[in-house]
Amino acid sequence: MTSDTDKTAGERQGEAATTGGQAFFKGGGSAGATAGDMNAPHIETPTGDDEAVPTWGGNHATDADRARVAELETENADVKDRLLRLAADMENLRRRTEREIKDARQFAVANFARDMLSVSDNLDRAIQALPAGARESGDAGFTALVEGVEMTGRSMLSAMERHGVKKLEPLNQRFDPNFHQAMFEVPNPDLPANTVVQVVQEGYAIGERVLRPALVGVSKGGPKGAAPTAGVDSKPGVPDESTKDA
Repeated sequence: MTSDTDKTAGERQGEAATTGGQAFFKGGGSAGATAGDMNAPHIETPTGDDEAVPTWGGNHATDADRARVAELETENADVKDRLLRLAADMENLRRRTEREIKDARQFAVANFARDMLSVSDNLDRAIQALPAGARESGDAGFTALVEGVEMTGRSMLSAMERHGVKKLEPLNQRFDPNFHQAMFEVPNPDLPANTVVQVVQEGYAIGERVLRPALVGVSKGGPKGAAPTAGVDSKPGVPDESTKDA
């Protein structure tokens, strides 16, 4: 009797435990969670302005770091500016060197050509000094000599022209002090003032540089205006290559 009573009490106790377990699971484990919360360590989560922004390496950015970044940015801008200036200087140096090399090649014969102009002038003077009618004298030897002198003068001018030396042709063009040197004035009311009416000595140029200015006489007393030109020239007094052989 006693054993049945104890067994019945044990069964009742087991049923109560079973019922409590089912209630625990149905309630989402609130009882267990409450006990766990009491024993778990408390963790504070920073919020708002208290939250720090971590940087690489786990360190926080400081004023010194920001100042260093600003300093490096300034140095970088300075180096970039210097590199750009250096590149511009190198480009200017390259262009200047190319121009100097071109000028050296073009004007290498300038001094020699200037000296040869004196020889050409003497040949012209020799032809101009011939007596009037000397060519018609019938002397074959004399005629051959004159033709030889003229041919020598033409060959010399042709050789200089191949090296960039060009003869100025200022006659009937407006006086240009960059290429001409006025020796005297000639009254002429029919021509515009400062028109070249006579060439005393031929002038020459090499490239953009005057090798020797032309000695000329200019008109005065005429109407002021542009003097007639022989054509479109690349520079005053220099024959245009496109119309030279026309």
